[in-house]
Amino acid sequence: MPPSAEPRSASHSGGVQSLERAFDLLERMADAGGEVGLSELAASSGLPLPTIHRLMRTLVACGYVRQQPNRRYALGPRLIRLGESSARLLGTWARPHLARLVEETGETANMALLDGDEVVYVAQVPSRHSVRMFTEVGRRVLPHTTGVGKALLAQSPDDEVRALLGRTGMPAATEKTITTPEGFLTELAQVRANGFAVDDNEQEIGVRCLAVPVPDSPTSAAISISGPAGRLTEEATERIVPLLQEVAADLSATLAAPAAGTAAAEAAV
Repeated sequence: MPPSAEPRSASHSGGVQSLERAFDLLERMADAGGEVGLSELAASSGLPLPTIHRLMRTLVACGYVRQQPNRRYALGPRLIRLGESSARLLGTWARPHLARLVEETGETANMALLDGDEVVYVAQVPSRHSVRMFTEVGRRVLPHTTGVGKALLAQSPDDEVRALLGRTGMPAATEKTITTPEGFLTELAQVRANGFAVDDNEQEIGVRCLAVPVPDSPTSAAISISGPAGRLTEEATERIVPLLQEVAADLSATLAAPAAGTAAAEAAV
């Protein structure tokens, strides 16, 4: 197997190779849009076709992959339950970090994921102020209207962003919403340069949002602070953004901790 095709989850520390390879194939299928052929998997993974065929047969039998009438393979429905449970746990692990943001800023803190063409909010700690924002756990919005959406899409190549925007149509949530691909791509360039994203009355009039991506997250994730525009001023932004970036790094470490804990436990046996 070429070095570049090593399973991305491989630990090289006594793990079960067939499991590592099976999960690597599932991730490659997800990266390819959820449906691939055996030859595509062989090219991307470097594994021999007989090995891939054997692994895929097992995944099909378990319901995690299904074979289409055109003989290509697609991610199976049993993965949905795993994904939903994982998303709930992700929100649980994020809450202490969001609580710190609320404690230090006084504003509502959120965590969101990119799910298909939409942003879904998976965790929130509300502000102590009586004024509440539009966001709530489970709500789905189009990414071009939100700070978290900008922070998430800034991690993607422009051609992928254009394709997504073409599918969503970029409807306006307010008169401030960016509604052209060119304008949005210019905004994403600014997000990359600044290291954070701003939703300035674009999802809800009177509300500003500051967002940053969670680095090295197992799935594309971002955290944000949202509040009335009168409180989230430029001066407040200068104070809050470094805190957001620090908390995002801490959250990233938390999400990586279970794997590290497992390795330590195995080493102690």
